Amino acid sequence: MSGDIGSPQGNTVKEVIELTDATIQELAASMQSGAKTSKGLVEDFRQVIASDDGSFNAVAFLNPDAEAIADALDRERADGRVRGPLHGVPILVKDNLNTGDTMMTSAGSLALDGSIAPTDSHVVTRLRNAGAVVLGKTNLSEWANFRSTRSASGWSSRGGQVRNAYALDRSPGGSSSGSAVATARGYCAGAVGTETDGSIVSPAAMNAVVGIKPTVGLVSRSGIIPIASSQDTAGPMARTVADAACILSAIAGSDPVDPATAGADARAAMDYTAFLDPDTLRGAPIGVVRNYAGFHEKVDAVFDDALRALKDAGAKLTDGLSLAPPAELRPHERIVLLTEFKFGLNAYLASLGPEAPISTLADLIAFNDAHAGRVMPHFGQETLIMAEATDGLQDKNYLDAVAACHRLTREDGIDRIMQENDLQALIAPTTGAASAIDWVNGDHGLGGSACLAAVAGYASVTVPMGHVSGLPVGISFFAGPWSEGTLIGLAHAFEKIVQARIVPGPPKNFLP
Repeated sequence: MSGDIGSPQGNTVKEVIELTDATIQELAASMQSGAKTSKGLVEDFRQVIASDDGSFNAVAFLNPDAEAIADALDRERADGRVRGPLHGVPILVKDNLNTGDTMMTSAGSLALDGSIAPTDSHVVTRLRNAGAVVLGKTNLSEWANFRSTRSASGWSSRGGQVRNAYALDRSPGGSSSGSAVATARGYCAGAVGTETDGSIVSPAAMNAVVGIKPTVGLVSRSGIIPIASSQDTAGPMARTVADAACILSAIAGSDPVDPATAGADARAAMDYTAFLDPDTLRGAPIGVVRNYAGFHEKVDAVFDDALRALKDAGAKLTDGLSLAPPAELRPHERIVLLTEFKFGLNAYLASLGPEAPISTLADLIAFNDAHAGRVMPHFGQETLIMAEATDGLQDKNYLDAVAACHRLTREDGIDRIMQENDLQALIAPTTGAASAIDWVNGDHGLGGSACLAAVAGYASVTVPMGHVSGLPVGISFFAGPWSEGTLIGLAHAFEKIVQARIVPGPPKNFLP
């Protein structure tokens, strides 16, 4: 981005367009110099959204209080109080994170249309305390892609279809679809998504942005509409690893309401940007998980180019490694997700109080049946029905499935392979290039590696690694628990060498 963002002459079209590649550091510097204000940035990003998002549908709704919040933060800066690098920086959050303001929290469901949360989620509280301006909320796959086995990523009954930042007829990935597309197209400085299995890293990869899926327990889940407590986490999505690290620094930490985060303060880095060393790859032992590649020859070609770049940077690669394939993991994971979803959603709905439009998963299923023409015009709710039929967290089938998931991905999986080969991290293609949006058959991606870290509850970072026929593909760095700092350093060094992200162009279809 050029210095034009710092111009005090008003919001020219050129200035606004350049926000599509602005970094958090550059935005902060422009405010610190007095060339820009937070209120001015809010107006600029809104202008980009107004002029562009009609084609992409990434933003669910804007925060009507954003300008007033930005104005107050500008006054703080003028008085010499700067909370940190996010002070005055506009951030979007996924529409499954509670905000205790006038914005609804709907998970993309018409059943929660208009539902106002009583308080902020812990993540939103930490963003606000860090000085970020919550600019609005992003569209998502309904119920975070946990409604139907035929669901199309990025579609919801309340929000409609999000479209890929590079091709309108291609999937944006899910379920943090809007957060990825909004980040890619410059509607915000960065965004927050959530992941249970692939919902941060897959859309990030398909839209050529960086996504960090933290260790489960590093970032609080309180006030976030859940799928599964053993795998759910929120995480940052940004145009650079440095920006994602900055956002992670703000949202990581313990929360007494979420017991899984009890050790987060002791484990979290105060500042994840301290790991941004471009020389990190030199001598770094990294394992190549080959059985999570091989699903598309063009993705393999880009991946092989990435491996050569890693070697040239001094990384010591151990190739040909293999971990439990998805077909072995999925049956166990499915039982875990279905069982935990029923328990978690019922608890979340109860937390909304008597004013909640629905109170239980059973209510949700009944609502969808009663409004099937609007809610289910393309695909059904068989996943919700299967979840309702589960028998609770003490059920032996569930407990056995949890144990199998952990054995396959932890002790016999990531932990074992890293210890045996003395590795800092593992790598594999994040996912394939975006497939066509298909409301009849649903998503039909060919492969990806998100399930390994997701099922284990471990950390992963995806970074753009190249393009297949103009569609972005990413590479994932993943390792054991609390490895975010190491992964951020490796991913940042790779990003600097490869520089694979290309700013998306005007709206167009992939096929004529």
